[in-house]
Amino acid sequence: MTYHDKHLPQSGQQTGASRRDVLVSVSAAGLTLGFVVAGKAQAQTDAQDDAIRPLNAYVTVAPDGKVTILAKAPDVGQGVKTMLPMLIAEELDVPWEDVRVEMAPNDPKTYGRQFAGGSMATPMHWDEHRRVGAVARAMLIQAAATAWNCGPGDCVTEPGAVIHKPTGKKRTYGSLALACATVTPPDPKTLTLKEPKDYRIVGRPLAQYDTAKIVTGQPLFGIDQRRPGMLFATYVKAPVFGAKVASADLEAARAVKGVKAAFIVEGHPDAFAPGPGNIGQGLMPGVAVVADTWWAAKKGRDRLNVSWADHPTSQQSSKGYADKAATLNAGKPQRNLRNDGDVDAALKGAAKTVEAAYAYPFLSHANLEPQNCTAEFKDGKLEVWAPTQNPEPGRQLCAKTLGLAPEDITVHMVRGGGGFGRRLANDYMVEAAWISREVGAPVQVLWTREDDMQHDHYRPAGFHYLKGGLDAQGNLVALADHFVTFSNKDAIAPSAGMSAAEFPSRFVPNLRFDVSMIPLGVPTGPLRAPGSNALAFVFQSFIDELAHAAGADPLEFQIKLLGDQEVVGQAPAAYGAGRMVGVLRAVRDMSPWASRSTLPKGEGLGVGCYYSHLGYFAEVCHVGVSAEGGVKVKKVWVAADVGRQIINPHGALNQVQGSVLDGLSEALHQQITVANGAVEQSNFGDYPLMRISEACPVEVKFLKTDFNPTGLGEPALPPAIPALTNAIFAATGKRIRSLPLTPDMLKA
Repeated sequence: MTYHDKHLPQSGQQTGASRRDVLVSVSAAGLTLGFVVAGKAQAQTDAQDDAIRPLNAYVTVAPDGKVTILAKAPDVGQGVKTMLPMLIAEELDVPWEDVRVEMAPNDPKTYGRQFAGGSMATPMHWDEHRRVGAVARAMLIQAAATAWNCGPGDCVTEPGAVIHKPTGKKRTYGSLALACATVTPPDPKTLTLKEPKDYRIVGRPLAQYDTAKIVTGQPLFGIDQRRPGMLFATYVKAPVFGAKVASADLEAARAVKGVKAAFIVEGHPDAFAPGPGNIGQGLMPGVAVVADTWWAAKKGRDRLNVSWADHPTSQQSSKGYADKAATLNAGKPQRNLRNDGDVDAALKGAAKTVEAAYAYPFLSHANLEPQNCTAEFKDGKLEVWAPTQNPEPGRQLCAKTLGLAPEDITVHMVRGGGGFGRRLANDYMVEAAWISREVGAPVQVLWTREDDMQHDHYRPAGFHYLKGGLDAQGNLVALADHFVTFSNKDAIAPSAGMSAAEFPSRFVPNLRFDVSMIPLGVPTGPLRAPGSNALAFVFQSFIDELAHAAGADPLEFQIKLLGDQEVVGQAPAAYGAGRMVGVLRAVRDMSPWASRSTLPKGEGLGVGCYYSHLGYFAEVCHVGVSAEGGVKVKKVWVAADVGRQIINPHGALNQVQGSVLDGLSEALHQQITVANGAVEQSNFGDYPLMRISEACPVEVKFLKTDFNPTGLGEPALPPAIPALTNAIFAATGKRIRSLPLTPDMLKA
């Protein structure tokens, strides 16, 4: 089933929430309905109780029939501000044209976890949000039935109205909203959700709700926020992460016209302590310059002439990491992650063995909107407007750093100009909060592009030393990987780990994963498809090497390796081998894989597959390589299995195509290098992203399978990279084992 199909079948499911999970409020404005995940808060069901506040709501039906639906999760471009309200509107049975979407407040007691990450918006809210709409619809039906003195079974809905079946009488939702004050919310478990054949909104391709504002430049993003009397601030931090200020010419900065303040910030000790997940997460040492315009603040910053104190991380470098990895690989691994069978004996007895060393670099998120936050500290309370992916941890961080009670802090979620995991950290939020308190005025902190590039939470680099063994029939019988990664103290650095269940573990009888670690002073964190974006390159490329060593079709080699078991392992690490075989066969059939041997010289097809974030993806890439080493990606085919329902086909297609192009951009261009403890790249001139002239067509097919739908923001990215590098091997015979690609790797 292709991405443009109007409906993907899905059976209705009964809910598991109780009446105490529903909040209802009725006022002159109309009906307001909220839904609280069981266990997150104690809900009240008395519609006339003054303690029930509209801000605890998802749905408001106004007397004119217009419906406001609150989107609970932050939107950083992935489209959840549209997708989540679609689920509610579908079961409410309201015309999408009559829906107004607003961001919900940051209120974990009411809404549970509010975050954007891990492609979790769909799997977390598929059932929950449909229940919200179903309960609201049932209440409107009951209000109409009471008015008509009939049973609710005599009533049905059409978009925006309740119909009395025997007589054809009609009442609009708006006319029934106030009457819902006397309606007891039904137990959601008693409600039957719609069958897919009856969907009017789910499965319909819809533009993102904010598209009109985006294309017309209306204020929407974090950088657009304005407050009365607001000042602008820059915050300069040491090139070496965590280094403190030794001296700064504050008077020179203050002498710039428009500058209101310049001061040194010592930083919070926990922000740069060498503990798991700490480095760079909070208020780092630096110098703040505050002015009536951002440009004045920037000019003041340029005159600071800051000197920085010595710091141990200044001894670290990318070359040093690579040298240390080679040294560690030559010795005994520090830890064993998995050990199945007898790997050494199986390798010794193998008909063929393959050895290879793979490496990948640090990467920056490179959000198009640099990090920013607007904060207003007043009368002991803090209010912030932040394009954060993780608002509640940001509130807790500000509370801890400023010594405030969390309930005295309000976080407004605003649209983010890209996230990709970077905005899960809230360092920019705590900077704005601290500076606002210091100057006693609303402040917007805006990072420069150089700040953003050189003070990121980077995708970690990594090194893999692999050995594989094949028997006489070309079966993979042994595989060993010594993974050299990074640590903060004794713990693996954020997003730098690998699961013991990493494929192809459990599919190879003799398999060993070992791990060694290099101490790291560079902050790391999740980047789109964290971990998977690097590990897919390594393992899918090495499996391709093994397939060629076996003289096998690489795609069929993968299918043979997966075997005939439908599922391998147990939850939460269960692997749907049958689902992966399904997407491999689908991408084989939709691409010209069978005729790849007829391609012109210098062209090739490569395949990669990967499971991440609950999605199964297989991709074929077609490349051409010139004699000078230039790479042109001609097309990518994608087969995806994310369950039985695509909620918004436009959004789904955008996410898959964007993920593929993002992965290709990483492989073709991107790397962060460290010298003397500092990042060398500073802007798009030395950290280039894929240009539009390099973008290729991406054809997408979604398979219909009998599983609940899952997210799409990340799982299409990982297989794009090995599909590219394997295609380059097919075109040139040259194996790519380190990234990014350079022409020197591929020159004839």
